[in-house]
Amino acid sequence: AASVHMRQLVLLLAAACYAGVFAAFIASDNAALGIGHLFVLPICMVALVSDALTGLFAGVLATALYIVAVLLAPHVPSSHAVTGASLIRLVVYVAVGALIGFYANRNRQLVERLKALAGLDHVTGVGNARSFDEELARRWTAGRPFSLVLADLDSLTEINNTHGHAAGNAALKRVGEVLTQQAGSNDCVARIGGDEFAVVIALGVELLPTFMAAANRSLVSDGLSLTFGATPSPEAAV
Repeated sequence: AASVHMRQLVLLLAAACYAGVFAAFIASDNAALGIGHLFVLPICMVALVSDALTGLFAGVLATALYIVAVLLAPHVPSSHAVTGASLIRLVVYVAVGALIGFYANRNRQLVERLKALAGLDHVTGVGNARSFDEELARRWTAGRPFSLVLADLDSLTEINNTHGHAAGNAALKRVGEVLTQQAGSNDCVARIGGDEFAVVIALGVELLPTFMAAANRSLVSDGLSLTFGATPSPEAAV
């Protein structure tokens, strides 16, 4: 939400900058000041919070406003509106907007990807302790009832010692898959320790035994089992 508001604010500032440069160009009585070059500022502002295509359009808009300003400005011959310099300005403005927009959008995508990876357990693909803590805090702040389920994979040490750590990792991954399948789409499944998983789930206490039994049934064919513990949030316990 904060990033959306920031983007809206920057776009509003860019619009004000477009208008300001346009008005200043017309009001100025000195063509040598080069006020039209300042159109690059709103182009950059728009591109930084958007993408290559939007940045390109920002460059086209700046060029169109420049040409209109030339036609309206009393101190600039209208013949200057359609010249090779205007074409060069269009190319430069469009290139600046498109390039900045491309790299800004690419950077945002990389940041979002890093944020997502930072919250995942690299073995199982479910959440890690960090994402579990954040989800628990969100649920607690929201004040909506939920239950916390803890699950330990039985005999992980034996699996590692007998079949190797690759088999142990495969077992952990399978547990993560099963817990995710049994949980709802809005529930959080996380691995919070070596063989420990946590599920923040929107189920009442009376439905938790069904969830636990279903998870263990799904693991029977893999020769795996889980030991569960669970507690409701204060709101759910009322």
